[in-house]
Amino acid sequence: MAWFVLAAVEQMDLSGFYGAYRLDGHGRPAHDPAMMVALLLFAYAKGQRSSRVIERACVEDIAFRVIAANEVPDHTTVARFRQRHEVALAGLFGDVLGMCADAGLTKVGVIAIDGTKIQANASRHSSRDYEQIAREILAEADAVDREEDERYCEARGDELPAELATAQGRRGWLREAKRLLEQKRAEEAKPIPCSRPERLKESKRRLAEELDVECRANATYETYRERGVAKDGRPLGRRPKPYQPPAVPAGKINVVDSDSRNIKSPRGCLQGYNAQAVTNEHQVVIAAEISADSPDFGHLEPMVSAAQDELKAAGVTDTPQVVVADAGYWHQDQMETVVSRGIEVLIPPDALKRKGARPGWDGGAYAFMRSVLETDHGGGLYRKRQGMIEPVFADTKFNRRIDRFQRRRRSACRSEWRLITATHNLMKLFRHQMVPAAA
Repeated sequence: MAWFVLAAVEQMDLSGFYGAYRLDGHGRPAHDPAMMVALLLFAYAKGQRSSRVIERACVEDIAFRVIAANEVPDHTTVARFRQRHEVALAGLFGDVLGMCADAGLTKVGVIAIDGTKIQANASRHSSRDYEQIAREILAEADAVDREEDERYCEARGDELPAELATAQGRRGWLREAKRLLEQKRAEEAKPIPCSRPERLKESKRRLAEELDVECRANATYETYRERGVAKDGRPLGRRPKPYQPPAVPAGKINVVDSDSRNIKSPRGCLQGYNAQAVTNEHQVVIAAEISADSPDFGHLEPMVSAAQDELKAAGVTDTPQVVVADAGYWHQDQMETVVSRGIEVLIPPDALKRKGARPGWDGGAYAFMRSVLETDHGGGLYRKRQGMIEPVFADTKFNRRIDRFQRRRRSACRSEWRLITATHNLMKLFRHQMVPAAA
């Protein structure tokens, strides 16, 4: 496996890594980026993500010593390499997918979409509301004042030394405004401050920003309702009850990883992210993204688009013919958008745990989808979903013990998730190429 990873890295485009280093001879020489990339790929493939464990393995494990060429990068170097090359590491996903395409592992007649909840590098007990954050900021400021009073008494503290002295509806508008805010934050990818006081101030700013967005979206909606005419020219119905945004920001934010959310999982609530993946029948991941939304609703079309973009970048000319997903992805507008691209969509309108149809979910597209899934062909295609994508999450979380992100911030967790799925694909490729040799 070690020699396979080294050979794979030789085929990758590592210009994004090398371009970050100086070529004028100043400073201490860095470890070869190709070696560091191979080291991280091999470690993640084995489920080893701790920088200290990787450092120790470069001394004790013969496979790690082969990859590191008997060098021993310390844990700080490994951690800083991941931070410095966050974007480039996320790009390795495309390089590995391209190698899978060359091996014939990217057939996309049927693709499956699903999400899994992964714990953030933060506790849900670190979440605070606006008033709690304000009280903690004031308490810390008061503690600093008391400490300085004891140290300097009546002096200012900056004197010179003595020797130098001299709804849909409204809810839809509000939801869309918050979605655009999250998109803006993801694009900015601001780093999380190291000190707790700075994190508290940033958390307070974010809550105030969310309230401001809600107020502006609500005002825009009220203006829209006053016109009495919809965007398509038809008259609007009865005016809904007026809504007054709260005076103080509502909700809570995590002061350790402010991008993470308290989301629901099959085992209860956790502070984390919703990791999305698209796989084919070979269980090769062809798209990987993360979101902070608890439900999968609204991620169908973005993940299909991401899969098409990844396949195009990898040089795959085939396009998906059928998309299968569970009931959480039912979004009629997005389903129609995907179908307009010539891709069939198979999503049951009812969850497996529900007995009978959802109230009001009858007739039209709901009845049509139920009738399609009851056929041998439609039902047979949909039954492939579980075997296509669930084993990927099982291998990641239980076999490789990757059930928690090590980094903080949405863009950092996205980079880590793409590196995790890239190493999954690398292991698939390794086993695929080893089969003829074993036979």
